[in-house]
Amino acid sequence: MMAGKIVRIAELEIDPAQLDAYRALLAEEIEASVEREPGVLMLHAVAERERPEQIRILEVYADRDAYEAHLLTPHFLKYKTGTAGMVRSLRLVDVDPVMMRGK
Repeated sequence: MMAGKIVRIAELEIDPAQLDAYRALLAEEIEASVEREPGVLMLHAVAERERPEQIRILEVYADRDAYEAHLLTPHFLKYKTGTAGMVRSLRLVDVDPVMMRGK
């Protein structure tokens, strides 16, 4: 089921003073990506409860082409440009699914 798919976790640290603005831009970007891009299968963003500036995003793309196309979309570029001064650190971790299931 996951063969060929790109699965990764983005680990971000956001400037706490800009957290609300960051979350608004992120929500807009995720909504547009999932709605408009067939190759974006899942984008789930969460924040650590005790450290809300620590954001984690689980990303699943249909394949490498879908991921590469995503990076060029107007909504992703708006997010990337708009949040550039808010993101203190970004680490992209490629992962292999062990078990992923939803209801």
